[in-house]
Amino acid sequence: MSKLRHYETMFIIKPTLTEEETVAQIDAVKATIEKNGGEIVACDNMGSRQLAYEIEKHKRGYYFLAYFKGEPAGIAEIERNYRINENIIRFIFIKYENKKEIAAWTYMSNEAAKKAN
Repeated sequence: MSKLRHYETMFIIKPTLTEEETVAQIDAVKATIEKNGGEIVACDNMGSRQLAYEIEKHKRGYYFLAYFKGEPAGIAEIERNYRINENIIRFIFIKYENKKEIAAWTYMSNEAAKKAN
C-alpha cells in the first residue's frame, strides 16, 4: 500500500440550488473522495459567498473545503466527477508534500475540525 498524500480540495456549488440540493452535492463529493480511497480528516463549510468574478452568469457561489488523505490515483477520478457535475462551477486540489506543507495542512485541518464542532 502506498503512502497516503495530504490534499485539500475546495469546490464551489451553483447558488441556485436549494439547501437540500447543496447538502446532497456536498455528500456526493465526500462519498466520491471516500470511494476513491480518500480519508476525509476535516471539512470547512464556508457557505454562500460573493465570487471574485462572474462564473457561468453567477455572482455568488456556495464554497466547501475538505482536507483529506488519499492516493494520487484517486485524485483523477474525483476530478473527473467534478468535471461532469454541472452543479459544481469551480474546483481546486492542493497537494501538500514536504514537512512544512504537511504541518500547515495539519494545522488548517485541525482548525477546520474545531470550527465544525
